[in-house]
Amino acid sequence: MRRLIEKGLMFGNLIEVSSPALVERYNRAMKALCGKETKLTDFHIDLSGYSPEIGDELDDPLYLNPNGCNRSFILLSTAQKNAPLLNMVFSTSRAMLEGYIAANEAQLFALTARDAVIGTLQSGVYEMSTPARLLEVRQVTIEADTTGGHVAAAGQLTGLIERFRNEPQGWRDDVLIAGMIDLAKKTGDVTRVPIALTPRTYPQGSFWTSLFGGMYLFRDVRFPALIAKKPVGQVPISPVFDLSMRNEIADWLTRNALVEPIVTARGMDAGAVIRQKMDFILVDAADRLGLDIGDARRTELRKVAYSLGDALPAEFQGLGALLRWVESKGDWPRITSEHPAYFYSFRATPGPMRDLVNMLLAELSPMDVRQMYIVHKELFYTSYAGWSDRKRQYVADFLEREYKVDAQGVRLSLFGSEPGMDHPSAEPARDLGATLGPWGAVDRSRR
Repeated sequence: MRRLIEKGLMFGNLIEVSSPALVERYNRAMKALCGKETKLTDFHIDLSGYSPEIGDELDDPLYLNPNGCNRSFILLSTAQKNAPLLNMVFSTSRAMLEGYIAANEAQLFALTARDAVIGTLQSGVYEMSTPARLLEVRQVTIEADTTGGHVAAAGQLTGLIERFRNEPQGWRDDVLIAGMIDLAKKTGDVTRVPIALTPRTYPQGSFWTSLFGGMYLFRDVRFPALIAKKPVGQVPISPVFDLSMRNEIADWLTRNALVEPIVTARGMDAGAVIRQKMDFILVDAADRLGLDIGDARRTELRKVAYSLGDALPAEFQGLGALLRWVESKGDWPRITSEHPAYFYSFRATPGPMRDLVNMLLAELSPMDVRQMYIVHKELFYTSYAGWSDRKRQYVADFLEREYKVDAQGVRLSLFGSEPGMDHPSAEPARDLGATLGPWGAVDRSRR
């Protein structure tokens, strides 16, 4: 992973913690949340306050998330809102934390000037022993306070002030006045500078989780489903798919109108995207066969394609047929859901499910390393660890050269504009199962 770190493709934008005061605050927060402390004098933290250096020190990458379902966080600065979220267990956690910081930014800015703010993403489910427990998570509530309890103390002081103002003999109540003075020493004048962090509750409808080998739960769609990498046993939802059930997944995605062919997607240069996908497939094939790809320029990759001939991967040949139709009016390709190139030819439709669907498509088209890196970094880092050094070098160089320089522009060109924050529409999705994209119907007889 050193190569990715050096190129800014991993652990980028983390917040440095090096001043003794901030290290001390962080230790107080750690002590309060997990009963542990660090001996490090400088380290880096992500959006949630997790530090990979401390995770290595403790040999515990989940020291802020021991049960995997109620992630704690430590805020030392509102600048953490721009940091990545590492060791993500739920795909929704980042948006929730960013939303919470944005909603309370002024108060958090003032509070983190004197203390660390700690809190938890509370799901109401305290253990995940079975996949069925996962479906009990319906919403997540975020509540926070400083390690010194400034928010709670401010609430108590506000209540005492109201008593003092409303009780006829409040000005003669020495105990009441003494309590107000004692609390004010901690909170300051809450009548002039109120201290309050508004709890926020977020629906947990559709999401990806790394638990149980990786699962996608879609509840905010016309036809709900669970898609898992491993058998999940009895769960209170139907249907349940595994990633090998390509035809069934294709049918389900289409009936929910969750995907669109890249050749008809608005604003996409389909030819350029298909060519790049084909390059990635050739790099993977050459790497597996031990073929020399030189500097991996397109001219070198063409030589690999010529040398492979009819041994070219089916994914490459399917996308090649699609490219011929796009650029040279070739025959209309019939790429069914059983074809290895099928899921490479789609992207998610615009809407609230866009990012989650693109994560799923990245798992179903694993040789498209650019899409995997952008939408599913957990899968990318796991896959990267198993690649040869040659492929790692190629992918790292490509991402540094072609993606990092204009990440926002690349995302826009590949996936369209960012989805809105509106709640998913209650309108039923169209059943497009009979006309799946431009390549014909899904073979439902195999369901």
